[in-house]
Amino acid sequence: MTARREFDHGLEDLRELLLDMGRKASNALDRSLLALSQLDVEAAKRIIEDDVDLNRLDERVFDLGARLIATQQPVAKDLRRILIAFKISNDLERMGDLSVDVAKVVLRLNGEKLIKPLIDIPRMGEIVQTMIDDAIRAFVTENVDLAYKMAKDDDRVDELYGQILRELFALMAENPATIAQASQLSFVGRFVERIGDYATNIGENVVYLVTGTRPELNA
Repeated sequence: MTARREFDHGLEDLRELLLDMGRKASNALDRSLLALSQLDVEAAKRIIEDDVDLNRLDERVFDLGARLIATQQPVAKDLRRILIAFKISNDLERMGDLSVDVAKVVLRLNGEKLIKPLIDIPRMGEIVQTMIDDAIRAFVTENVDLAYKMAKDDDRVDELYGQILRELFALMAENPATIAQASQLSFVGRFVERIGDYATNIGENVVYLVTGTRPELNA
């Protein structure tokens, strides 16, 4: 096998690892929000336990990328691909941590009846899951248009997060007994919003990979 073919195979393995991480990050978010809606403590515990899988994949991305740099000595765009893979892997691992944070809220609520139906938080989750999927596809296909689309999706997530905060603050003002749970739900909104930010980070890195310039998609 030529050096170039070996390098290309290594890059493909990196892409597959990141695709797997993207699927797991998206699934962790979906499961954590479902556990919240159902106040399912046991499901929340499993989400926390499963986070180790994303951590291990993050380590594999680093090990493979480091080996490719050491053995193939890539330059220019090839080197950027590996360095950006490191950043994307780190972003996906942090998304998993934030889903764990949502699961920990479920544990803290411990079956306590929700003070309001969950409407906007699940909507945020659906948009953010799409953003995660788009982010990974944008990297694999080097699709700049898909990367820029995430800026608009992130704006929608921010709007929903603002609406959630306004509703929760109103509830707390009306009934101080809701303050503890409302605070926890506001944290959930923040965790989901942050996951969206990490997805847009990936989009920024895709644009940088393709064009050599880094936009600000989180503005």
